[in-house]
Order: sequence, then C-alpha cells, then structure tokens
Amino acid sequence: MAITTIQRSEPGYPASLATNLGGQAPESVFALGNVKILQGNRLALFCSVKCPGNLILQTYDLARHLRDTGVTVISGFHSPMEKECLALLLRGKQDIVWCQAKRLQDKSMAKLYAEPLAAGRLLILSPFGEQIRRATQDTARLRNECAAVLADGVFVAYAAPGGKTEAFCRKVLSWGKPLFTFDGPENAWLLAIGARRYGMTDRTRDMTSSIIMSARQAGPVRECPEV
Repeated sequence: MAITTIQRSEPGYPASLATNLGGQAPESVFALGNVKILQGNRLALFCSVKCPGNLILQTYDLARHLRDTGVTVISGFHSPMEKECLALLLRGKQDIVWCQAKRLQDKSMAKLYAEPLAAGRLLILSPFGEQIRRATQDTARLRNECAAVLADGVFVAYAAPGGKTEAFCRKVLSWGKPLFTFDGPENAWLLAIGARRYGMTDRTRDMTSSIIMSARQAGPVRECPEV
C-alpha cells in the first residue's frame, strides 16, 4: 500500500488545518490507508502520560463504548493510556485515524496493520515528510493539534495541571472546539476553564451521540472532500 501525499494547494487537503493552524499548518499531509474516513464525524481522544487509576478504568470503559458504538476515533495514540485505547479500538470494526509525529513508514506499518488497512477502516496520517525521522516534543505538539483540528470534538481523559496536555487543552478551547472530560476532582481545573463534563451516570444515554451532537451545535469542522 502506497503513501498518498496531499498538498495544501490540492482540493483533498483538510481545510480545517489551514483555518485553525494558520502558518503552522503543514504544507503537505501524508496518508496511508482510506482517506475517505476524513469525510465522516470524528472524536479525538487524548490523555496525559500519567493518569490516575480511577480514570484509567473509566477510559477503558469509554474506549470500549466508542468501539462498540462504531465511533471514528482520531488520536496520536502515543501516551500509555492512548496506546491501550488503540489496542481496544483495533479489535472493533469502526474507523480509526492515527496521527504520527514523524514520517510515515509504509512498509513496516502496512505489514503490522495489514488487516485494518486492507479493510479500509484505518487511516494513518502524518504532517511530516521524509526529513522528520524521529518524533520530538515539537512534532508531537503539532501532531496532537492536527488530530484535534480534524475532529468534531475532543475528549481528554486526564490532563496533568501544568503539563503539555494542559497547554494543548487551552489551545483547543481557544479555537472554540468542544472539549470534553470525565467529571471528577482530578479534572476540576479543566472543567473550570471550559471543558464539558461527562460523568459515568451519562451511560444511561448514548454518551457518544451527545458528544458528537454537542460538537455539531458548536460548529463542526469542514469535511475533507474526496480525493
């Protein structure tokens, strides 16, 4: 499976990247997999490297719920909790968008993830070309921002106060992007600055539909046209 390059000047380039990131938007996006996944609704999922134990359990439940209800999830899947979510999501049948913080390696990824790629339910994206061979703090930041921009809403399971995820959350809110988190004292500061509350009691209704509908009401991102 070959890597597709989408130039900023081409119609297939996601307009939301240029709209939200401005001069920081990548000149090209590199894709491995089914780019049509970008035409649907997406929920971005993030978590700090260290996550409180009770929130780990809730995040497992959330990932299973997203998988079982067929929600497309986009993330860098880099932190330990995010990696666990990716493993759960890959066992389902819903679409996944995996954003990278370095160049794409088509041969190794195509082999490791041959089944979901062949099924057309996995899209691996990168805003970085061949010259970026290793992930850095700066490339990870841009990777996460691209994933958030490409989503209708962002769910942050936990953001450590004063950390990189806090800065990321504040940027997401500055874009007017719907940001959701678990209800609880661990995320009190995040709720205080504008994140929307999700408590486990909300399992009596379709939490995922609620998130997507809230994101739409706040103004969904422009969908990527077919390429």
